[in-house]
Amino acid sequence: MRYAEERAAVVATCRRMVAERLVVGTAGNVSVRAGELVAVTPSGLDYAELTPELVGLHRLDGEPVDAPLAPTSELPMHLAVYAGTGATAVVHTHSTAATALSCLVDEVPAVHYYLAPLGGGVRVAPYAPYGTPELADAVLHALHGRVACLLANHGAVTVGPSLSAAYERARQLEWVCEVALRVLATPGPPRLLTPDQLADAAARLAGYGQRPPGR
Repeated sequence: MRYAEERAAVVATCRRMVAERLVVGTAGNVSVRAGELVAVTPSGLDYAELTPELVGLHRLDGEPVDAPLAPTSELPMHLAVYAGTGATAVVHTHSTAATALSCLVDEVPAVHYYLAPLGGGVRVAPYAPYGTPELADAVLHALHGRVACLLANHGAVTVGPSLSAAYERARQLEWVCEVALRVLATPGPPRLLTPDQLADAAARLAGYGQRPPGR
């Protein structure tokens, strides 16, 4: 099977999305770029039934190369992201906090420095029907200079140099959105971080993390 590793990674990510409640049912979609091809989730298939050979391979113009099923309706959005950014992976969720917050704000309020690795202010792309070129354009605009955005009344998109990185950003974004919702639900003006404070956090977090010896 061609691109077995990439297709298996898509399946594993989809199952994590369900287990960690970033999607319900067949909602959301995932893709990873491998050279001039994109491995992407099919449309309307229960993730419990998804196997690597059912993950479609498409060219960057959307033409199927090895795709047993129709691709996600959001394929235009994924392809627009690859055409307009340096991303190698896209994760689109319908997570609860991100979706709720997308109905309230035009940008995720700076309630926590965890926004810093996402590029700072996470924008909310204006509402457009799913699967449309208008939504793809709105997402690409909202992602400019960022690695995450919300989709108004819809969900969230995160991108990255790998599928694992894009997925971790989706989890991180959902956590920040949950914090923001709780802050906005309280009386009184929230205390938000400044752009300079976010920039400082980004610099501090740039080298954060360790790996076990020998790995």
